[in-house]
Amino acid sequence: MNHQIQSEEEARRPVHWPLFDHRQGLRSHLHITCLSVVHHRKLARVDSSGLLIDEDEDEDNEETPKKSKEKKEEKPVFNAFESVDHDHSLCERVLINISGMKFETTLRTLGMFPDSLLGDPDRRVRYYDPHRNEYFFDRCRICFDAILYYYQSGGRLRRPANVPLDVFVEEIKFFELGDNAFGKLKADEGFGQEEVERPLPKNAIKRKLWLLFEHPESSSSARYVAIVSVLVIIISIVIFCLETLPRFKHYKIFLFDNSTRIVEDEVPSVSEPFFIIETACIFWFTLELFIRFMACPSKIDFLKDIMNLIDFMSIVPYFITLGTMFAEDKEAEKHKIRNEKQTQAMSLAILRVIRLVRVFRIFKLSRHSKGLQILGMTLKSSLRELGLLVFFLLIGIILFSSAVYYAESGSEKSCFKSIPDAFWWALVTMTTVGYGDMVPLSFWGKIVGSLCAIAGVLTIALPVPVIVSNFTYFYNREMVQEDLDSANANHVRSCPYFPGTANRFYRPLTNESQSITSSSQFSSDDGTFSNKKR
Repeated sequence: MNHQIQSEEEARRPVHWPLFDHRQGLRSHLHITCLSVVHHRKLARVDSSGLLIDEDEDEDNEETPKKSKEKKEEKPVFNAFESVDHDHSLCERVLINISGMKFETTLRTLGMFPDSLLGDPDRRVRYYDPHRNEYFFDRCRICFDAILYYYQSGGRLRRPANVPLDVFVEEIKFFELGDNAFGKLKADEGFGQEEVERPLPKNAIKRKLWLLFEHPESSSSARYVAIVSVLVIIISIVIFCLETLPRFKHYKIFLFDNSTRIVEDEVPSVSEPFFIIETACIFWFTLELFIRFMACPSKIDFLKDIMNLIDFMSIVPYFITLGTMFAEDKEAEKHKIRNEKQTQAMSLAILRVIRLVRVFRIFKLSRHSKGLQILGMTLKSSLRELGLLVFFLLIGIILFSSAVYYAESGSEKSCFKSIPDAFWWALVTMTTVGYGDMVPLSFWGKIVGSLCAIAGVLTIALPVPVIVSNFTYFYNREMVQEDLDSANANHVRSCPYFPGTANRFYRPLTNESQSITSSSQFSSDDGTFSNKKR
């Protein structure tokens, strides 16, 4: 031979052959170590089937003339793919037509989520068009970019910026991506942190009662109960306001030896119409609270709920008033009015405060009003901004009340007797209310008043946009949540091509269609589809 053969150690060298890994979606290199015989210029090559081919010509054979040399048969030396676990059937490409826009992917990519519409051959076969060898979906083309990326990335779902959330949710439901995709979407849109799964009672009767009084959206009966509850709350608040009118007030007349005293009767009479209506309202509130407490899944969580505490505080004043009515002693009250005016005034003040707690019933409306719930969430999320607003107002009140006091100190008709007395004026001026009960009269006092009004406008205006932004965020999120609950993905039916009477005897064009046909059965009578395995 005209060349020298290298040693076996030198002949072993790595050969890098590029392969496409369909599962990872990345370009990788398969490191193959093979035995190659090195010639002076010619090297072994690997053909498309992964076989190492020796192209060397036997130059030592001097008996064979050069003119009669023919191309020698390719001799397989080494199979490069022999040890690679790779299913080539999953590399088959799939053509998907979304309202005229075509997408191309592989079966391996769609198989990442076999429980979805595109991942399950038995389900996606309904949309197969054998004449065009493609799957046709009359759906949103912009949304399908994100849906296909969900398969390609192995579970990453991002809503396109120019697609409304309800439309995107509708597409997710149609392609049956599952609860996991919904959870990721809600977390990405800001719904995951607020939502907490509320358990239901295990007992059937308690569950029905709990749904009836706690979840108005659960049934029509629960909705009627919620309407009755709202009406009772409104009636109770109206009665609370009307009974303070002078025409409806009652007075007691006490006759003494040399004098007569007329005292307002703070304790209502049993025969009064307002008391009867109030009793009926309290009966409903008590019944509602008792049933909800007995049917709740967790007593501890029930007592920790601020709304339940408000419900309890709204009925306590009635029972305190009722106890006062039965424990009333006219002679003792007459003696108290004669000799203990201060004690009597204190007891009346306590009774009025207790009755004032009844106004908390208005917060019961928040249980049935989305607007009040949004307002509560806005105030809760804006506590920092509200705290800064109060802090700035306190600084301004102290600053301008001190300034106006010293500016008006030389005037005899000054309304500001002290700095604390000027606090009210500074607060009213900074909030731009301006009652006019206290006004500066001097030139410098008016200058201070003008600066106080300007500073108040700027101070209040600074945190307001943040609060409005929070309110807008919660309001829009509530509207989107309603769209999520009402989204319906069944308004587009399956492709009429498959199954159908016109395509029962078509010839499949690809291996994909062959596998689909082998795993599905069709009724030759009516063209119905069934998922029966052969």
